Order: sequence, then C-alpha cells, then structure tokens
Amino acid sequence: MKGLKRYLFIGTALMVCYIMVQIFKPKATDWRATYLTEDKIPFGTFILRQRINDILPSAKVKAVQKPIYNTIKDADSGKSTLLIIGSSIKVEEVDYIQMLKYMRAGNNIFLASYTVNGVLLDSLKLDISTSFGGNRGRKYPVNFTSPSLKRDIDFYFEKGLAEQYFTSIDTSRAIVLGQRDGENANFVRYKFGKGSLFLMPNPQLLTNYSLLKDDGLAYASRALSYLPDSEHLIWNEYFTRPNENNKSVLRVFFKYDELRWAYYIALLSLVTFVIFEIKRRQRIIPVIAPLKNTTAEFVEVVGRVYYQQRNNKDIADKKLMYLLSYIRNKYRLKTSKLNQEFKDSLLKTTGANAETVEALFMQMNYVNVSNSINDQELIDLNKVIEQFYKQDQ
Repeated sequence: MKGLKRYLFIGTALMVCYIMVQIFKPKATDWRATYLTEDKIPFGTFILRQRINDILPSAKVKAVQKPIYNTIKDADSGKSTLLIIGSSIKVEEVDYIQMLKYMRAGNNIFLASYTVNGVLLDSLKLDISTSFGGNRGRKYPVNFTSPSLKRDIDFYFEKGLAEQYFTSIDTSRAIVLGQRDGENANFVRYKFGKGSLFLMPNPQLLTNYSLLKDDGLAYASRALSYLPDSEHLIWNEYFTRPNENNKSVLRVFFKYDELRWAYYIALLSLVTFVIFEIKRRQRIIPVIAPLKNTTAEFVEVVGRVYYQQRNNKDIADKKLMYLLSYIRNKYRLKTSKLNQEFKDSLLKTTGANAETVEALFMQMNYVNVSNSINDQELIDLNKVIEQFYKQDQ
C-alpha cells in the first residue's frame, strides 16, 4: 500500500507540474484560418466585424448560420447585402437560383473564398488558380483597376495572402475590379438586374492579420467600398462555424493542447491506480475439481444391460439403422430398398471397396431375414460395419 501511495503521489506531482508549465508558458500563435467574427487570431475576422459599419454605416449586421438558400429566403425586407468569407464555399443549384432572384431585386452578394464548389463557377465560366512557385513568402503586387481606387504604389501582402487569382474569365459578363501582377484578375464583379455579385479568391485579405497592416486596411476598405450602403448586412457563417450541436466536453478538451495532455495524464493515472488496486485486492481463486466425465460409465451400464438381456437381434437392427442413417445423411442415398441399384450407388459414392460392400450387404440381408442372432454373427456384423467406416474416411 505504501508503494502504491508513493507512485500516486509522484504521478500527481508530475501532472500538476506539467499543467502549470503549460498554463504559464507563452502561447503559440494560432494560425488556423477560422474567419469567425469573434476570433482575434491572425486569420479571424474580429476587426472587420468591428469596423464594417465604417464602410456601411446604415447597415444592421446580422450573423446567420444557414445554407445560402435559407439565408436569402429568410432575409428581412429592404435592401441588403450578403457577405460570406471562408476557405471553401459550396453553391448548390437551388442556392444559385435564389441568389439570382436576390440580386435582380437590387441586393448584393460578396463572396471571398479560396474554393467555390458547386454550380457557381461553371455558370459564370470562371476558374480559380494559384501560384505554385513553392515560395509562400513572396509578396505579390495587388491593385485596383478603377482610377479612383487605384494607388500609384501597389498593395503588398505577406505569407502568400494574395496568391490566388481568376482564370478563364468571360469578359463579356465579368467586370475586373482588381488585379495581381497587373494582369491576373483577383477581384471581379457580375451584374444581375439591379444587384451585383462580387468575388474575391483571397479571403485572408479581409482577416485580422491583413487589417492590422496599413496596406491591408486600405485594400479591404476600398474593396468593400464597392458595396452600396444598405439597410441590412447578412454575415453568413454557415461554411466557417463548427456545428453548434457538437459541443461535447471531450471536444472542448481536445481543442486545447494543455487540456488534452491533462486528460491523457489523468487517464493514465487512473489506469495505473486500477491495475495496482486489482493486484492488491485480488482474492485467491479456489481450485475447483473438474466435472467427472460419466459418459464412459453410462455406456458401460447400457452395454451391461444389453449383455444381460442377450438380445443380439435388437442390437444388430440398431447398428444397421445407424449405418443407413449415416449413409443417408452423408451421401443423400435412398436406403428404403437394399437392392443392386443401392449397392452400385454405395460403391460409386463411398470409399469402401467392392469386397467390403458385398460382405456388408450379405450381413444386412441375413439380419433382416433372421429372427435371432448369435454372438459370433453379431461380432461378424460389427467387424464389417467398422471396416466400412474405416474405408469411408
């Protein structure tokens, strides 16, 4: 018991020390691209959410977590703008149809995403490409095409924030609002009725990391200035926010390294404790004598009864009955008639030779016509049957 207490004390002390180190150590930068409005990490959108009314002063911002179709269907009356920022967006056929109705009624949609799956890009005859130079540290020059927004000195962004661009643009429909390297479109607009669709393939240009820099703040404000002031701004987080129904305790534990390791250590300590407790408290298992096999005794008793009765005819009939049952079950042969046809079938299907089969048939016919069987005849019958079984293996 003293040894167990010592191990538990050492384990607990180590666990407490580790947790304290994890709590007070400098926190590493979280570079996950969440695009969530409450996240202050580099690739969250906390700053944009706080400053969006500087660009759209009259708009009432409303965050939703619904598919595009439901978001537009449930939108409040009045002019509005739908804003979606994420790593990947999927536009289904029903979403696209609803988007067209929404924009033709005078509303606007702003999509910023690395990938846009579904029917949208195909419908617009648009593709998104990226630079595969292997150098994510390169700063790409970015600027606007409008003289009123274009700067004499290009905008530059670190960490490959502006490496995505559009290809295969249908210039008869698309209006290029921004370019990378002076030639690759990275910000486009499509007009539908009284409204417009704005597409940007670099969502990180709207995150905290970018807006904390002068170039990033200036670029984002100019890009979003294309949006007309409206009564409502619908900020859709359906593609970025985790499922709200999946907030289990373990999910929270595994989200943070410190809690995850604390959970592992606690689990290991519990397993160690249980093992030592089982070893200490395990009772001596009594030796239980195995059950006596009485089958041999039963057979001996039955045999003694038959021997005393001396009913050899009954024994012979039963042995033949068991033999014929064996043949029926194994070879599916009819045993109702012990004729030449049955004998030939037995020779073909079993492993017994002709001599054994012939002797077996002689014994069977003799038993069937006899009223009594003496000991020697019963012994001869048993020998032939055993010989048949042995050859049939």
